[in-house]
Amino acid sequence: MVLSSVLGFPRIGANREVKKAVEAYWGGKISADELTKVAAEVKKYNWTNIKARGVDLIPSGEFSLYDHVLDHSASFNAIPKRYLGHGLSDLDIYFAMGRGRQAEGVDVPACEMKKWFDSNYHFVVPELSDETDFKLKFNKAVEEYKEAKALGVETRPVVLGPVSYLVLGKPAREAKPGFQPISLLPKLLPIYKQLLSELKAAGAQSVQIDEPVLVLDTAAYLEKQYATAYAELAPVAPKIILTTYFGRLDSNLTFAAKLPVAGLHIDLDRAPAQLDDTLAAVKSTSLILSLGVVSGRNIWKTDFEAAIKLGQKAIDTLGSDHVIIATSSSLLHTPVTLASENKLSEEVKSWFSFALEKAAEVAVIASVLNGSQDSAVAAALEDNKKSIAARRAFERNSNDAVRKRVAAITPDMLNRKSPFAVRLEVQKKKLNLPKFPTTTIGSFPQTKEIRTARAKLNKNEISQAEYDNFIEKEIENVVRFQEKVGLDLLVHGEPERNDMVQYFGEQLEGFVFTQNGWVQSYGSRYVRPPIIVSDVSRPHPMTVRWSAYAQSVTQKPMKGMLTGPVTILNWSFPRADVSRELQAKQLALALRDEVIDLEKAGISAIQVDEPAIREGLPLRRTDWDAYLTWAVDSFRLATAGVTDALQTHSHFCYSDFGDIFPSIQRLDADVISIEASKSDMKLLQTFKEYGYSNQIGPGVYDIHSPRVPSEQEIKDRIAAMLEILPDHLLFVNPDCGLKTRGWKETEASLSNLVAAARWARQQYA
Repeated sequence: MVLSSVLGFPRIGANREVKKAVEAYWGGKISADELTKVAAEVKKYNWTNIKARGVDLIPSGEFSLYDHVLDHSASFNAIPKRYLGHGLSDLDIYFAMGRGRQAEGVDVPACEMKKWFDSNYHFVVPELSDETDFKLKFNKAVEEYKEAKALGVETRPVVLGPVSYLVLGKPAREAKPGFQPISLLPKLLPIYKQLLSELKAAGAQSVQIDEPVLVLDTAAYLEKQYATAYAELAPVAPKIILTTYFGRLDSNLTFAAKLPVAGLHIDLDRAPAQLDDTLAAVKSTSLILSLGVVSGRNIWKTDFEAAIKLGQKAIDTLGSDHVIIATSSSLLHTPVTLASENKLSEEVKSWFSFALEKAAEVAVIASVLNGSQDSAVAAALEDNKKSIAARRAFERNSNDAVRKRVAAITPDMLNRKSPFAVRLEVQKKKLNLPKFPTTTIGSFPQTKEIRTARAKLNKNEISQAEYDNFIEKEIENVVRFQEKVGLDLLVHGEPERNDMVQYFGEQLEGFVFTQNGWVQSYGSRYVRPPIIVSDVSRPHPMTVRWSAYAQSVTQKPMKGMLTGPVTILNWSFPRADVSRELQAKQLALALRDEVIDLEKAGISAIQVDEPAIREGLPLRRTDWDAYLTWAVDSFRLATAGVTDALQTHSHFCYSDFGDIFPSIQRLDADVISIEASKSDMKLLQTFKEYGYSNQIGPGVYDIHSPRVPSEQEIKDRIAAMLEILPDHLLFVNPDCGLKTRGWKETEASLSNLVAAARWARQQYA
């Protein structure tokens, strides 16, 4: 019989209960026990609702209060020494690793965060060395398996695999030169054996072990490590379903199919073409093949007919007892349920499927493949057929004006009028900035008052004029604050913006929005990705009014703030019927118009943020060139239509740029700002290796943590930067925007930043 499976589920709660509880705990408003109770209720909701949809294999163990990789580090005792010896509880150590801590005499920065493969989810990077003393402090997989079983729900525990865990880690500060985390595999495997044997003893019949690095080129060099690991784990574990996602196995399939596991999961949403090779590789084995036919990465309803064809192909080769119908990956990357969306039109709503709906989809597809005669299954199949047909009919419509404009793009439209060296001299005269100019990345704290005013406007409790007047006052306050602190290149603070992507999507044609389509980005930070449903265009200016107003109340230069085309695309749920390249170029043309209008309105610097440009890089190197060509071209298309005097900025965060540095250079932004402090400024080595001719602002402190950096910390970072970067090219700025921070810590941090920059001007005059 074909089984159905969900690989993971959103852990935020249907009404964002986890976010509210975690932040209440941080604020001292609830106890650890109360936080645990909220978590238990959310897990219960997840398990019971997935079961109610008819899913056979229900995940447990993947719930997290902050991050699942951090959970493994905490349970394996992979805790950097700086978090120990302060008298903190295990829970507070855990949160300190995720977000830092500066309270009650404890002052420690957070661990580094990185993007989870090519998603917008951030994981906390394990810090490892030969001194790492692995031990199983607690067995989260067993605890949650038993917790679900007590509720009458049999689950399949989920564990991040040992090879992927180590490969995703980094050498700790105390690690010896040349240390590679994968060298710790012999020390880590006994911990996994204990974890898995305890799961087996608890009654778990199977376990999902995620090894997502198997879809990377680098996994080709890990064949021996995989063979060693699973030869040791298989005898003591429940039946292992080795799980890959987000890409294709390619040549790694050769050894993955030979591992002593019970089953193998492949992602047929992102890489459908790998099915034939996988079937050929496993047909002579006893492996069960789990088919990821329901997307864990988008919100479009699954085409049952197409999914059933893939499933039937596998059944014809392997037999029904060796096939599982599954989500392509964890549903972590999708909203919880469509049930709470009551403002979408019925037509639009019929196109979508969120996490609970996707759980029902895998169950229906499996039932059809099992030959079910259930009338409810037949009705679901017929409804899906009609819905997909209606969606396809809508997709055939296009905006001819937008399509023609994309077709008319010429190479000249991608180039600034003069090279950077010429622009630099013009901009120096225009902006008149001092050496080591100080600026921020754009946003300032989004206070309760701002959120309340926005909510009142949405509920028609205040007029548009009243709201606009409120926003003007907020902007002026932010400008006066920056003048008082002594920043050089100002921003308007973005009080009018709900989110850096949603705000633009709401003003562009071609998007729709949810009320409760929240998705976790990191920790307690959730976003509501817009959904691109048709061709994109800009009906009117989007930011000009507010930037122009901000410039009108100060003599200092004002920086306009836009989100770049690739980031808007990657942080939205994109269309599946046309290429990402087409969508990016449509967005770029809309932003090009905005950039030109901002310059006409008197704005002399414009930042077009592209933090997702590295995130969107395909996982296989053979696919890089095509992506980087259209991604960089889209940025240049958006920014190149202005005069030499307009200083263009772009911002990047939480990404490794070494492999794509030539593409970062090809963006030809006048100034780039990058996350640097959270990753121990390792990105600077890339600039040392390649050289960089344009201006750059490596972040001097981490804004994702509430701790305030000292003036000396920032001085030390500036000094370290100047060992690598020319002093005439250096900007001084935070790692990222200040939206999530409070005003007290913002003022203290920026005051220290400005003081450190002034010290640098004297020191390096």
